[in-house]
Amino acid sequence: MSDFKTRVAALKAHHEALLTQKNEPVEWGNGIYEKYKNPIVTAEHTPLTWRYDFNEQDNPYLMQRIMMNATLNSGAIKWKGKYVIIVRVEGADRKSFFAVAESPNGIDNFRFWDEPITMPDDIVPATNIYDMRVTAHEDGWIYGVFCAERHDDNEPGNLSAATATAAIARTKDLIKWERLPDLKTRSQQRNVVLHPEFVDGKYAFYTRPQDGFIDTGSGGGIGWALVDDITNAEIKEEKIINARHYHTIMEVKNGEGPHPLKTDRGWLHLAHGVRACASGLRYVLYMYMTALDDPTRVIAQPGGYFLVPEGWEYVGDVMNVVFANGWIADDDGRVFIYYASSDTRMHVATSTIDRLIDYCMNTPEDGLTTSASVETIKRLVRKNVSQLN
Repeated sequence: MSDFKTRVAALKAHHEALLTQKNEPVEWGNGIYEKYKNPIVTAEHTPLTWRYDFNEQDNPYLMQRIMMNATLNSGAIKWKGKYVIIVRVEGADRKSFFAVAESPNGIDNFRFWDEPITMPDDIVPATNIYDMRVTAHEDGWIYGVFCAERHDDNEPGNLSAATATAAIARTKDLIKWERLPDLKTRSQQRNVVLHPEFVDGKYAFYTRPQDGFIDTGSGGGIGWALVDDITNAEIKEEKIINARHYHTIMEVKNGEGPHPLKTDRGWLHLAHGVRACASGLRYVLYMYMTALDDPTRVIAQPGGYFLVPEGWEYVGDVMNVVFANGWIADDDGRVFIYYASSDTRMHVATSTIDRLIDYCMNTPEDGLTTSASVETIKRLVRKNVSQLN
């Protein structure tokens, strides 16, 4: 065997060992969910055929011709018995694209499909697309709602000026996608999520109105809007259903994660909250619940965060960030929560519908002041004293 073939064989063996590495839960968690020791998808998990030219004459040094930088912010769906995530893959050129990875058990052995998704452009092509939320809607389609980023031509000399719109596509097989016109709204939109059911005969969206590409400005939190025709979706009225608050985990902005999960007690929501700190913006995850008969009416909201970056999850391209836009609820009640750490890699945490409902319904709300927090702790202490004596 030639030296080149030997190096190729070693490379393939190394990659296969990474893909088949068994994942184990982290011990001594918080009782709400279990995190797992290894990330489920990293840039190194992407197929070798995406990165290497295996023609010895063209690539005698076996270099990566196309490098991958990160795998993050993945939508998720149970598809033909497999746990499927629609991964945002970012290349070394800073361009993101979507690619499907599947696992037999939802926690390890994720493998990418052969090629990335070919996503058709809207009338005005986007420079970058990312962060797809996947919704299997009751109309029979699987929808992907994602951010489409374009340069803001109102500032021709500013190469950092950008606009964000909510792009919409749909599919029947996760391979061929039909691109619909971008969502029309009065403001810029990121983190838009399609509700899985019709509401009053209309399509329902969770929104995040914002004045600029980064800054929410007058945007007050997670919004709600109804749309008559998803093939020409336009939001004319929008109301805030989950507001931002001063000196909380969602002081700067907040946004819906994946579409909510329907339970017999209400809709379970997973969202992200952002606050400013000395090292920049800190992204955490939080939960809330809304009523079954009215998905806009909040019936429970645990105080504080649900999941934060821990240990080496804190380190990456964008430090101190966790972000989730995909989860899967199995028929047996188990829930797989897919989250990215520091805009670099994908992880999974597992829980159950019953535990998440218990967490939402029985965790105290944020009292919004130090004195309220202290009184909440004291009530728990006194309860425990009476129980233990």
